[in-house]
Amino acid sequence: MNRISTGRKGELIARKHLEAAGFEILATNWRGENAEIDIITQKDNELVFVEVRAKSTREFGSPAESITRRKRQKLIGAAECYLAQHQVETDWRIDFIGIEFFDGTHRLEHIPYAVTLDDLV
Repeated sequence: MNRISTGRKGELIARKHLEAAGFEILATNWRGENAEIDIITQKDNELVFVEVRAKSTREFGSPAESITRRKRQKLIGAAECYLAQHQVETDWRIDFIGIEFFDGTHRLEHIPYAVTLDDLV
């Protein structure tokens, strides 16, 4: 599986996971000024921006380890851009979903509040 197909398959699995957990999918692959948000969802009156990372190898670490400080800052900026463009004033957070493919199956890790405003400091 190449990098693009791994990513697409990972995002599909992440969407199914979120829907099964009661999240409403509002948008996918939303592009802000300097970053993309993979999935935008809502649950219990809270907007949830989701970064998805899928890997088919442990080379260079786990999916969660691939989220750099710079990427976290870009995600916060993209979330704030979405809120401003859509004139949304509600509680929000940024979650992370990491998916590892191996031996014809996968492992999914969902980390709520994975990125916080503290990541700007």
